[in-house]
Amino acid sequence: MMQQINDFLVLIDSFIGSADWFVYFLLGTGLFFTIYLKFPQIRFFRHALRVVSGKYDKSDLPGDTSHFQALSTALSGTVGTGNIAGVALAIHLGGPAALFWMLMTAALGMTTKFVEVTLSHKYRETVADGSQAGGPMYYMKNANFMLFGKKVSLGWVATLFAIATVLSSFGTGSLPQINSISNSVFATFGIEHWITGLVLSIFLGMVIIGGIKRIAAVTSKLVPAMAIIYFIGAFAVIFYNAGNIIPSFVSIFADVFTGSAATGGFLGATLAYAFNRGVNRGLFSNEAGQGSAPIAHASAKANEPLSEGMVAILEPFIDTIIICTVTGLVLLSSGVWNEKHQNVFQQTDMFVLNAVYDENNLQDQEKLFGHLTNKSAVALYNGDLNVQDGSVTNNLSIIHARSIAEDVKISKAGSPFTGSVKVQNGNLVDPSGDLLVEGKSLVHSAPLTTIAFTRSFFGDAGQYIVAIGLLLFAFSTAISWSYYGDRAMTFLLGPKSVMPYHIIYTIAFFFASFTDTTIIWTLSGITIALMTIPNLIGILWLRKEMPQIIKEYGEFFDKNFPGMKHPKFK
Repeated sequence: MMQQINDFLVLIDSFIGSADWFVYFLLGTGLFFTIYLKFPQIRFFRHALRVVSGKYDKSDLPGDTSHFQALSTALSGTVGTGNIAGVALAIHLGGPAALFWMLMTAALGMTTKFVEVTLSHKYRETVADGSQAGGPMYYMKNANFMLFGKKVSLGWVATLFAIATVLSSFGTGSLPQINSISNSVFATFGIEHWITGLVLSIFLGMVIIGGIKRIAAVTSKLVPAMAIIYFIGAFAVIFYNAGNIIPSFVSIFADVFTGSAATGGFLGATLAYAFNRGVNRGLFSNEAGQGSAPIAHASAKANEPLSEGMVAILEPFIDTIIICTVTGLVLLSSGVWNEKHQNVFQQTDMFVLNAVYDENNLQDQEKLFGHLTNKSAVALYNGDLNVQDGSVTNNLSIIHARSIAEDVKISKAGSPFTGSVKVQNGNLVDPSGDLLVEGKSLVHSAPLTTIAFTRSFFGDAGQYIVAIGLLLFAFSTAISWSYYGDRAMTFLLGPKSVMPYHIIYTIAFFFASFTDTTIIWTLSGITIALMTIPNLIGILWLRKEMPQIIKEYGEFFDKNFPGMKHPKFK
């Protein structure tokens, strides 16, 4: 059943989030605005640092939070599993070259976020409960969209975006976050998934019921704390493997235009696949273009929309260019990314082949590589697996996590299994769900980063840094996304809908702690795309407003802060 659900979600995702046109649309929008606005991510970077430091803050400005609190809330929404699990997944799928495309997504995403936050802030509203509400749904509703000289209403698009935001609050903010936390805590401390889910669900409910002011107060403290903890552990790995730092950098750039070759247990990745996965995971990490961060920034105290757009420039830089690069160097310098490790197999990540394959055989490599990249297909097994004392006696190969599995053992109720297991189209048929499959294979997502952190000066204690860092990263993301969802619910059904939404959000958070990871990530990719597409169309449509907003900001700045140095706002 779970496999069928995942296959259905993968089919949907293949037409949107994982489709080639989507990543070109995302990068193309960032590239267009970068050129159109004359590289604002470079021109305004220093000024953005001054704005977020509070240099130009005034207490009587409209809004609910400071620039720094808005940045912290938005960062807590982006700095999460994408930085720990997402980077590991991107490299696992696309090799080191995928990290390069993540960084490129961030560089262009700095401009995309600058634009979407500015426009969102311009069209924000004061809602019935007195708080500020904004985001793409508000500029879609309030902006003057012109078509053939006539004003066009995009209210229906705003509604679709708000619905997608609610769905994405689960697919991005709730489900994958607690899933990664519970997996990491179980692997590190042996605490059952449901216990972690229950405890954190209670804490989550306590925070989000307090609204944006409590959320901002919590995230503004969590973000610096989690960054310090994570960087200490990360650099302990990088410097411990200092001899691999330069080769790691070389591997990121060497295969950018060719794809990554097979090495170790890694069976290779094409340029197209590395590009697609890198951009896709980059978007999940920094959310530039998705339209989520503008919702958080709409609460900031500011008269001028561009001042908040300045702050938004810093997000992809901090989130992806700094934190994701550090994570990538940890994975590459430690050498764990292409090694096989003992782990419990997830059935949605596993299939049985109808023959024996050897990863050291070039022809077998090419066949499996073609199958994994959907260029060709190999025969899948149909029949019974014969298992004796936990060992499979059939003469065949099992693929798990895109690698040939070794030392495969099957158990039931904690004891080695003996008997037969039906296999249909390569998938194990286990109606009772009692079978546990273990062995050596490649590892991805949070467990891979956890293993990497043990190759450091801290030794095995490094895994605790990942567990604690991931808990803080991912939990803060879940907090922020609850706010994005409640703003969307306010737009759709009014303030009274927020409390029921928070209850459902918290319950789903609990159940996702023990749900299959692969399905969660697939669902996340779909919901991200459903938000991103209408948002990108909207900001491209309103592109002509940006030069005027920049000009007006320059005039406002000269009037209110005479004599202060600033970039040319043209």
